[in-house]
Amino acid sequence: MKVLVIGSGAREHALCRSLSLDPDVTALHCAPGNAGIAEVAELHQVDALDGAAVTELARETGADLVVVGPEAPLVAGVADAVREAGIPVFGPSGAAARIEGSKAFAKDVMAGAGVPTARSYVCTNAEEVAEALDAFGAPYVVKDDGLAAGKGVVVTDDLEAAKAHAAACDRVVIEEFLDGPEVSLFAITDGETVLPLQPAQDFKRALNGDEGPNTGGMGAYSPLPWADPKLVDEVLETVLQPTVDEMRRRGTPFSGLLYAGLAITSRGVRVIEFNARFGDPETQVVLARLKTPLAGVLLAAANGGLGDLPPLRWRDDAAVTVVVASHNYPDTPRTGDPITGLDEIAAVDAPHAYVLHAGTKRVGDDVVSAGGRVLSVTATGKDLTQARERAYTAVARIGLDGSQHRTDIAAKAAAGEA
Repeated sequence: MKVLVIGSGAREHALCRSLSLDPDVTALHCAPGNAGIAEVAELHQVDALDGAAVTELARETGADLVVVGPEAPLVAGVADAVREAGIPVFGPSGAAARIEGSKAFAKDVMAGAGVPTARSYVCTNAEEVAEALDAFGAPYVVKDDGLAAGKGVVVTDDLEAAKAHAAACDRVVIEEFLDGPEVSLFAITDGETVLPLQPAQDFKRALNGDEGPNTGGMGAYSPLPWADPKLVDEVLETVLQPTVDEMRRRGTPFSGLLYAGLAITSRGVRVIEFNARFGDPETQVVLARLKTPLAGVLLAAANGGLGDLPPLRWRDDAAVTVVVASHNYPDTPRTGDPITGLDEIAAVDAPHAYVLHAGTKRVGDDVVSAGGRVLSVTATGKDLTQARERAYTAVARIGLDGSQHRTDIAAKAAAGEA
């Protein structure tokens, strides 16, 4: 099977790494990719938002399956163009991807499906914003209705900060605050059958102790030793399957990866948001634990055959990923700094720890930073304690001037304090 992956982040590197280990994959291509992905896949240049260009590249590479990684191409309808050309594609249509592209649309879907979520208001002017913030009180939760690369949500006790974020957006969804820990649960679906993966928890705040500004994610771990063993079954029954059924009922069936961001509240499970693709950095730890070869599962989803697959198989190992970010992230990051230590990790820490690239590029013989979240180090172990130790040992080998990372990823869960 020849596979073409669209994207250039750590999520796509994790996908490419898993696909490269699949014996059924005979050729692996990625566009545009990054310096790390180049080690496992042939890279190509393409405008990822141009459906015709992606389709042509799929034809040129003889792709039997196209995997569209990022949300922006999905919302732009790139998967539609590939699908219309008769090429199997893993990723929802542009109409279905609105479940991530519009928070208001997602709320409407959840209402139709009877999915438990936070009470909310959709606001388009300052007066509506003020009324909604007053109705819910602090902590204030303000979400940009559109795509914002994981940075469109503000949770704050500062009323003026909440109003300022709303004023910077065309339309916002203002919600009640949901207490309790957050969980990410991915599900692969062909529009009818829903196949949940293993849950993970990520860390959105930039600094230790969940302080600092929101980011695209500074680390993650799986499994969740503190979670109810019945959590996945409950979410499948009350969230994932009803949502997929509702999307199909509306005439916009969802085929691809449905990502449910959940809060385990004192009143039960509530959906914080939906995404229409694999999430970063949770993908890194979930795929590190997946034993079933990935390509056949994604192809079955693309072709409507998930119901014929045997149950997924999982490793007993725990997995932890730690994101190394550029100086000044999540504000305007500094780029172009050389990265050292990557060869040492490959020689000493593999296969239990490895690097997945995100914002990197190759300049001559050097790999340099090219974005905010530069790379993530993923490690596995018999438990979270060992996986953490291996991840941070590898992180310590990385040289990147001015870089930052959290030192408390999975610490509470490993210590039984989560």
